[in-house]
Amino acid sequence: MKIKLAILEQDESYLERIISVFSTKYADKFEIYSFTEQEAATAVLDRAKIDVFIAGDGFEIDASTLPARCGFAYFVDSADVDMVHDQKSICKFQKAELIYKQILSIYSEKAGSLFGVRAEDGGNARVFLFDSVSGGAGASSMAAACALHFAARQKRVLYLNLEKFGSSDVFFSAEGQFDISDVIYALKSRKANLSLKLESCVKQDPRGVFFYAQSKLALDMLELKPEEMIRLISELKTSGAYDYVIVDADFGMDREFLPVYRQIPVILWVGDGSEPSNAKIARAYMALLTLERNADMPLFNRVALIYNKFSNKTGKIIDEIGLKNIGGAPRYEHAGTGQILAQLAGMDLFDKID
Repeated sequence: MKIKLAILEQDESYLERIISVFSTKYADKFEIYSFTEQEAATAVLDRAKIDVFIAGDGFEIDASTLPARCGFAYFVDSADVDMVHDQKSICKFQKAELIYKQILSIYSEKAGSLFGVRAEDGGNARVFLFDSVSGGAGASSMAAACALHFAARQKRVLYLNLEKFGSSDVFFSAEGQFDISDVIYALKSRKANLSLKLESCVKQDPRGVFFYAQSKLALDMLELKPEEMIRLISELKTSGAYDYVIVDADFGMDREFLPVYRQIPVILWVGDGSEPSNAKIARAYMALLTLERNADMPLFNRVALIYNKFSNKTGKIIDEIGLKNIGGAPRYEHAGTGQILAQLAGMDLFDKID
């Protein structure tokens, strides 16, 4: 189902350009109606069942008179303007992709679940979760490198950082105004069409990895509950938009977090082979066996070990427990984040997970 988009703009030259671009790039997404006169535009909104109405800021629209199903925003010249006449605004002088995502976000806030849009193949993504039992082993770097590894093989990969104080922005960057806080709000409000909101908020790094930018406030991540994580992961897994979803999360084994594990077929514990790290992993392993027995939840076969920052001089592979060992990477001295990721992403150990 196409989104019915109405654009009211005095600048006829700009109107022609934006329609041309949208008709070329998003012909399968939009059914576009264009106007230069306010009366003509507002007259068609209800009759044509317009989903999103965008008006140039030279017009003054009484939003209370618009159809309830119709989302609305003003076109403005500056990216620094967030609101006009107490209504959302969209900078018209930016990449068409960013305008499209903002329109999609507005539409998602009005659309009901009936209007969910999924990719044509509808296939389920492979989901891997990286976390660190011991801390400091570079689980986030491993997760980001894994995403880059599969993106380099022309796979559609989403890196999803769910750590309380983590940040995708450390590893990836792209233009766009939305971030994970907008996703959290959509999950909590339950008013938005989640699949569309996820599409509107996602960014893509030049190296091919999709991601959600860090939250506006670190405290926003503390509001994300396990049941909301489950809904988010489930939606991403079944959306058909990705081949892989790489989840980077804080380690957790409490009963509230266990249902999250149920959504993840592959869980990778990252350690560095040091004595303290190995001791913590061994204790977590014993706790895992207890949880599996008491919660009637098969977990053991989902978990594997992967090593990072491993030293051949001081590091030791854990042989005493039965968890599968994927392999590992050495410590890269005097290297920046980008250099480390490039080295890790080029390793074949991630192919052993797939």
